[in-house]
Amino acid sequence: MDLEYFKSHDMFWGTLGTVRPFSNFYPEGDVTEIQAALEKKDAVNLVRILTNRSNAQRQAIAKTFEETTKKDLPSALKKALSGDLEALLLEILMPPVQYEAYRLQQAMVGLGTDEETLMEILCTQSSEQLQEINAMFKQVYNKDLEKELKGETSGDFAKLVVALLNKQNRTGVLQRDIESLTASLNGKKADAGPWIDILTSRDSDYLNKVLTGLELQTGQMVEQTVEKRFTGDFRLGLKVLVQCIQNRDVYLAKRLSTMKTPLVQGIMVSHSEEDLLCIRAAFLKLTGTSLYTTLKKHFKGEHLQALLAICRSED
Repeated sequence: MDLEYFKSHDMFWGTLGTVRPFSNFYPEGDVTEIQAALEKKDAVNLVRILTNRSNAQRQAIAKTFEETTKKDLPSALKKALSGDLEALLLEILMPPVQYEAYRLQQAMVGLGTDEETLMEILCTQSSEQLQEINAMFKQVYNKDLEKELKGETSGDFAKLVVALLNKQNRTGVLQRDIESLTASLNGKKADAGPWIDILTSRDSDYLNKVLTGLELQTGQMVEQTVEKRFTGDFRLGLKVLVQCIQNRDVYLAKRLSTMKTPLVQGIMVSHSEEDLLCIRAAFLKLTGTSLYTTLKKHFKGEHLQALLAICRSED
């Protein structure tokens, strides 16, 4: 645990992120220390500085570094570091919107598509955030995100991801929506249409009431209904969406519990300044062990120290 964090931060009740602005922030001083650390390939000090600054402060550091050295900080880090630590520090240097665009691009690049990561991002970002991510994707990759999603998916799953990308909350009628979902299950083959339309166009509090009503109508949990009546990628996508509606923090905690490096880094970096404390609490309740302790069992070296700094403390 880095005591420097506690000595120099103003801790505010109600802050749900773990990474907060460094109160004695002096970008010129940070750049001087970073230059020295880069020359020595001193990962300890690079981790100490970069994980103890907010993203906005990291952007100021990167700008000052470029003005001072005429070099790009990410490129300099690539020369000094390698492996998972290099990847993590490069990720925390990205502005949040760019990072989500990057995660979406990574989920679609190469052989095979990571459907669950697509769903995770689309389900846990607001419509306003997704509009910003959409614009950033176009700017960084010179591609249309909706077209890319359509090209990487098919059938009802493609309709689902596109509906989530373009989601806008509309007012629904509770009993009518419950009846629509119930009726969609009556045929030999369940109708995906009402599920896509309703579950991507209402707010979570309202949808929780809809899903509770559906469970009362069918006599079984929604996840069981989805598991039995749908197949393939659409079933996976719908299960993720339902879990995020019912409790987003628990869903993300389940993802973290796999301890797969890309998932751990993706979720922790994405939520470090927003709501990682909530996800930590859900992780402890779900697994019986704190996220901080679990990380120590699965990672090592400076990569571990960077993850612990983002996690911040025991629960």
